[in-house]
Amino acid sequence: MHFRESFYTLLCGIFLTSLTLGNVVGVTKFVHLGPFDIPAGLLAYPFTFLATDLICELYGKRRAQNLVLVGFGMNVFMLCLMWLGHALPDASGVSGATSTFETVWSFMKPNVVSSMVAYLIAQTVDVHLFHFWRRVTKGKHLWLRNNGSTMASQVIDTVTILTILYVAGGLGADIDSVGKLIPLMLSSYAFKFVFALADTPLFYIGVYLLKDRVGTVDELRAVA
Repeated sequence: MHFRESFYTLLCGIFLTSLTLGNVVGVTKFVHLGPFDIPAGLLAYPFTFLATDLICELYGKRRAQNLVLVGFGMNVFMLCLMWLGHALPDASGVSGATSTFETVWSFMKPNVVSSMVAYLIAQTVDVHLFHFWRRVTKGKHLWLRNNGSTMASQVIDTVTILTILYVAGGLGADIDSVGKLIPLMLSSYAFKFVFALADTPLFYIGVYLLKDRVGTVDELRAVA
Protein backbone atom coordinates (compact mmCIF):
# COMPACT_ATOMS: atom_id res chain seq x y z
CA MET A 1 0.00 0.00 0.00
CA HIS A 2 2.91 2.32 0.76
CA PHE A 3 4.27 1.99 -2.81
CA ARG A 4 0.78 2.39 -4.24
CA GLU A 5 0.25 5.75 -2.55
CA SER A 6 3.82 6.90 -3.18
CA PHE A 7 3.46 6.28 -6.90
CA TYR A 8 0.11 8.05 -6.93
CA THR A 9 1.81 11.05 -5.32
CA LEU A 10 4.53 10.92 -8.01
CA LEU A 11 1.92 10.93 -10.79
CA CYS A 12 0.15 13.85 -9.13
CA GLY A 13 3.47 15.70 -8.93
CA ILE A 14 4.15 15.14 -12.65
CA PHE A 15 0.62 16.25 -13.51
CA LEU A 16 0.62 19.41 -11.39
CA THR A 17 4.17 20.45 -12.32
CA SER A 18 3.46 20.02 -16.04
CA LEU A 19 0.17 21.88 -15.72
CA THR A 20 1.63 24.80 -13.79
CA LEU A 21 4.75 25.10 -15.96
CA GLY A 22 2.65 25.01 -19.11
CA ASN A 23 0.47 27.84 -17.85
CA VAL A 24 3.35 30.03 -16.66
CA VAL A 25 5.37 29.61 -19.87
CA GLY A 26 2.25 29.52 -22.03
CA VAL A 27 2.58 31.38 -25.31
CA THR A 28 5.50 33.57 -24.26
CA LYS A 29 7.55 31.76 -26.89
CA PHE A 30 6.74 29.58 -29.90
CA VAL A 31 9.29 26.96 -30.87
CA HIS A 32 10.07 24.83 -33.91
CA LEU A 33 9.96 21.13 -33.07
CA GLY A 34 10.46 19.19 -36.27
CA PRO A 35 7.48 20.08 -38.49
CA PHE A 36 5.55 21.71 -35.64
CA ASP A 37 5.31 25.34 -34.52
CA ILE A 38 4.00 25.15 -30.97
CA PRO A 39 3.90 27.26 -27.78
CA ALA A 40 6.77 26.39 -25.44
CA GLY A 41 4.20 25.78 -22.70
CA LEU A 42 2.72 22.97 -24.76
CA LEU A 43 5.88 20.86 -24.29
CA ALA A 44 4.83 20.05 -20.73
CA TYR A 45 1.09 19.69 -21.23
CA PRO A 46 0.84 16.23 -22.89
CA PHE A 47 2.37 14.68 -19.76
CA THR A 48 -0.79 15.65 -17.89
CA PHE A 49 -2.82 13.28 -20.09
CA LEU A 50 -0.35 10.41 -19.61
CA ALA A 51 -0.52 10.92 -15.84
CA THR A 52 -4.34 11.01 -15.73
CA ASP A 53 -4.60 7.91 -17.96
CA LEU A 54 -2.28 5.97 -15.65
CA ILE A 55 -4.27 7.15 -12.64
CA CYS A 56 -7.53 6.18 -14.36
CA GLU A 57 -6.20 2.68 -15.08
CA LEU A 58 -4.51 2.01 -11.75
CA TYR A 59 -6.48 4.11 -9.26
CA GLY A 60 -9.90 4.72 -10.77
CA LYS A 61 -12.10 7.48 -12.12
CA ARG A 62 -12.78 9.23 -8.81
CA ARG A 63 -9.13 9.84 -7.97
CA ALA A 64 -8.37 11.01 -11.51
CA GLN A 65 -11.28 13.46 -11.45
CA ASN A 66 -10.24 14.70 -8.00
CA LEU A 67 -6.78 15.47 -9.37
CA VAL A 68 -8.30 17.41 -12.25
CA LEU A 69 -10.24 19.56 -9.76
CA VAL A 70 -7.15 20.08 -7.58
CA GLY A 71 -5.22 21.21 -10.66
CA PHE A 72 -7.97 23.70 -11.50
CA GLY A 73 -7.88 25.06 -7.94
CA MET A 74 -4.09 25.42 -8.10
CA ASN A 75 -4.40 27.52 -11.24
CA VAL A 76 -6.90 29.83 -9.54
CA PHE A 77 -4.58 30.08 -6.53
CA MET A 78 -1.56 30.85 -8.74
CA LEU A 79 -3.50 33.52 -10.63
CA CYS A 80 -4.57 35.15 -7.35
CA LEU A 81 -0.98 35.23 -6.05
CA MET A 82 0.27 36.75 -9.30
CA TRP A 83 -2.49 39.35 -9.19
CA LEU A 84 -1.52 40.23 -5.60
CA GLY A 85 2.12 40.68 -6.66
CA HIS A 86 0.96 42.90 -9.50
CA ALA A 87 -1.40 44.97 -7.34
CA LEU A 88 0.97 45.68 -4.44
CA PRO A 89 3.20 48.78 -4.80
CA ASP A 90 6.69 48.30 -6.22
CA ALA A 91 9.56 48.59 -3.72
CA SER A 92 11.63 50.96 -5.86
CA GLY A 93 15.36 50.41 -5.62
CA VAL A 94 14.92 46.86 -4.32
CA SER A 95 13.07 45.07 -7.12
CA GLY A 96 15.46 43.41 -9.52
CA ALA A 97 13.20 42.85 -12.52
CA THR A 98 9.80 44.52 -12.17
CA SER A 99 9.38 44.80 -15.92
CA THR A 100 9.98 41.05 -16.28
CA PHE A 101 7.33 40.31 -13.66
CA GLU A 102 4.83 42.60 -15.35
CA THR A 103 5.55 41.03 -18.75
CA VAL A 104 4.95 37.54 -17.32
CA TRP A 105 1.75 38.78 -15.68
CA SER A 106 0.47 40.33 -18.91
CA PHE A 107 0.95 37.01 -20.72
CA MET A 108 -0.36 34.91 -17.85
CA LYS A 109 -3.77 36.60 -17.55
CA PRO A 110 -5.26 35.46 -20.87
CA ASN A 111 -3.14 32.29 -20.96
CA VAL A 112 -4.14 30.98 -17.54
CA VAL A 113 -7.81 31.91 -17.89
CA SER A 114 -8.09 30.26 -21.31
CA SER A 115 -6.04 27.29 -20.11
CA MET A 116 -8.24 26.85 -17.03
CA VAL A 117 -11.41 26.74 -19.13
CA ALA A 118 -9.92 24.41 -21.74
CA TYR A 119 -8.19 22.25 -19.15
CA LEU A 120 -11.24 21.66 -16.98
CA ILE A 121 -13.35 20.66 -19.98
CA ALA A 122 -10.69 18.58 -21.77
CA GLN A 123 -9.39 16.71 -18.72
CA THR A 124 -12.91 15.91 -17.54
CA VAL A 125 -13.76 14.58 -21.01
CA ASP A 126 -10.51 12.58 -21.01
CA VAL A 127 -11.32 10.89 -17.70
CA HIS A 128 -14.92 10.07 -18.70
CA LEU A 129 -13.96 8.82 -22.18
CA PHE A 130 -11.21 6.64 -20.73
CA HIS A 131 -13.70 4.83 -18.52
CA PHE A 132 -16.30 4.74 -21.29
CA TRP A 133 -13.88 2.81 -23.54
CA ARG A 134 -12.87 0.68 -20.57
CA ARG A 135 -16.49 -0.39 -20.07
CA VAL A 136 -17.14 -0.93 -23.78
CA THR A 137 -14.06 -3.14 -24.22
CA LYS A 138 -14.57 -4.89 -20.85
CA GLY A 139 -11.12 -3.85 -19.67
CA LYS A 140 -9.31 -4.95 -22.84
CA HIS A 141 -7.41 -2.96 -25.49
CA LEU A 142 -5.38 -0.52 -23.40
CA TRP A 143 -4.33 1.32 -26.56
CA LEU A 144 -7.93 2.20 -27.42
CA ARG A 145 -8.85 3.85 -24.14
CA ASN A 146 -5.43 5.53 -23.88
CA ASN A 147 -5.50 7.02 -27.38
CA GLY A 148 -9.27 7.34 -27.83
CA SER A 149 -9.70 9.44 -24.71
CA THR A 150 -6.59 11.57 -25.15
CA MET A 151 -6.95 12.36 -28.85
CA ALA A 152 -10.60 13.37 -28.54
CA SER A 153 -10.11 15.50 -25.43
CA GLN A 154 -7.11 17.28 -26.94
CA VAL A 155 -9.22 18.46 -29.88
CA ILE A 156 -11.40 20.24 -27.33
CA ASP A 157 -8.37 21.55 -25.46
CA THR A 158 -6.62 22.90 -28.56
CA VAL A 159 -9.65 24.62 -30.10
CA THR A 160 -10.82 26.10 -26.80
CA ILE A 161 -7.54 27.54 -25.54
CA LEU A 162 -6.38 28.99 -28.87
CA THR A 163 -9.80 30.47 -29.65
CA ILE A 164 -9.95 32.24 -26.29
CA LEU A 165 -6.37 33.48 -26.65
CA TYR A 166 -7.11 34.73 -30.17
CA VAL A 167 -10.19 36.65 -29.04
CA ALA A 168 -8.27 38.07 -26.06
CA GLY A 169 -5.37 39.13 -28.26
CA GLY A 170 -2.94 36.84 -26.47
CA LEU A 171 -1.34 35.22 -29.51
CA GLY A 172 0.74 38.11 -30.77
CA ALA A 173 0.33 40.58 -33.60
CA ASP A 174 1.03 38.08 -36.39
CA ILE A 175 -2.06 35.97 -35.60
CA ASP A 176 -4.57 38.57 -36.76
CA SER A 177 -7.11 36.45 -38.63
CA VAL A 178 -8.94 33.15 -38.40
CA GLY A 179 -7.01 32.06 -41.51
CA LYS A 180 -3.79 32.33 -39.51
CA LEU A 181 -5.32 30.83 -36.36
CA ILE A 182 -6.41 27.56 -37.99
CA PRO A 183 -2.89 26.46 -39.09
CA LEU A 184 -1.72 27.16 -35.53
CA MET A 185 -4.51 24.95 -34.19
CA LEU A 186 -3.63 22.20 -36.65
CA SER A 187 0.06 22.36 -35.76
CA SER A 188 -0.66 22.29 -32.01
CA TYR A 189 -3.09 19.40 -32.34
CA ALA A 190 -0.75 17.47 -34.66
CA PHE A 191 1.94 17.68 -31.96
CA LYS A 192 -0.51 16.41 -29.33
CA PHE A 193 -1.68 13.64 -31.68
CA VAL A 194 1.88 12.44 -32.30
CA PHE A 195 2.67 12.61 -28.60
CA ALA A 196 -0.48 10.60 -27.79
CA LEU A 197 0.74 7.86 -30.10
CA ALA A 198 4.27 8.08 -28.71
CA ASP A 199 3.14 7.80 -25.09
CA THR A 200 1.18 4.57 -25.77
CA PRO A 201 4.27 2.37 -25.19
CA LEU A 202 4.97 4.34 -21.99
CA PHE A 203 1.40 3.72 -20.87
CA TYR A 204 1.69 -0.02 -21.59
CA ILE A 205 5.07 -0.24 -19.86
CA GLY A 206 3.75 1.67 -16.85
CA VAL A 207 0.68 -0.55 -16.47
CA TYR A 208 2.70 -3.75 -17.07
CA LEU A 209 5.40 -2.90 -14.54
CA LEU A 210 3.14 -1.42 -11.90
CA LYS A 211 -0.07 -3.45 -11.89
CA ASP A 212 1.48 -6.18 -9.72
CA ARG A 213 2.73 -3.66 -7.15
CA VAL A 214 -0.07 -1.12 -7.40
CA GLY A 215 -2.97 -3.36 -8.43
CA THR A 216 -5.77 -2.37 -10.74
CA VAL A 217 -9.19 -0.87 -10.08
CA ASP A 218 -10.92 -4.20 -10.72
CA GLU A 219 -8.61 -6.04 -8.34
CA LEU A 220 -9.19 -3.51 -5.58
CA ARG A 221 -12.95 -3.79 -6.04
CA ALA A 222 -12.71 -7.59 -5.82
CA VAL A 223 -10.80 -7.37 -2.54
CA ALA A 224 -13.26 -4.83 -1.15
